[in-house]
Amino acid sequence: MSKLYFRYGAMNSGKSTNLLQVAHNYEERNMQVIIMKPKTDTKGENKVISRLGIAREVDFLVSGEENIFEMVENWREKNGTVDCILVDEVQFLKEKQVDQLFEIAVKLDIPTICYGLRTDFQMRGFEGSTRMLLLAHSIEELKTICKCGKKAILNGRKIKNNFVFEGMQIVIDNEIDIKYESLCARCYFDLKKEYENRKEK
Repeated sequence: MSKLYFRYGAMNSGKSTNLLQVAHNYEERNMQVIIMKPKTDTKGENKVISRLGIAREVDFLVSGEENIFEMVENWREKNGTVDCILVDEVQFLKEKQVDQLFEIAVKLDIPTICYGLRTDFQMRGFEGSTRMLLLAHSIEELKTICKCGKKAILNGRKIKNNFVFEGMQIVIDNEIDIKYESLCARCYFDLKKEYENRKEK
């Protein structure tokens, strides 16, 4: 039986780069991969984009209502064998869609490797990643560092270069002057305190 893999990490931990490398490794051996990402991730439109500047068009942009299991089954009927499914930004998928990825690994016997964030800028879980943590056969952290040099485990949201700790859960970076930065827990709490002090003034 194949497995469902969840590879998570803070911003800039190389998730998309790792996905593209895995795709290359399979294809170098003449194996067939399917790459998909949620439509919610508007950055790069229909491409997976690494911060190193590497990009690749996805096979499927998945809306919240689509059945991923059926999509893969239909693709196989038309095109033949699938050796691996790769999913970018899995945190934006619906819970039922993560269940479908689990079924793909188990029932269709296709290794399914998913990449995404574990928590948002308020330390809350995303629907997709929360379900991944419950179902994935294998969970692996991709590591990166905070600006202070310590291991980053959280994500900070910046608007016009100022960290903020309130707002909608999903806002894609580079929209309306929003950017994200990976942070260690200490820096996160220090910046949150500064934010709260600014609000009180």
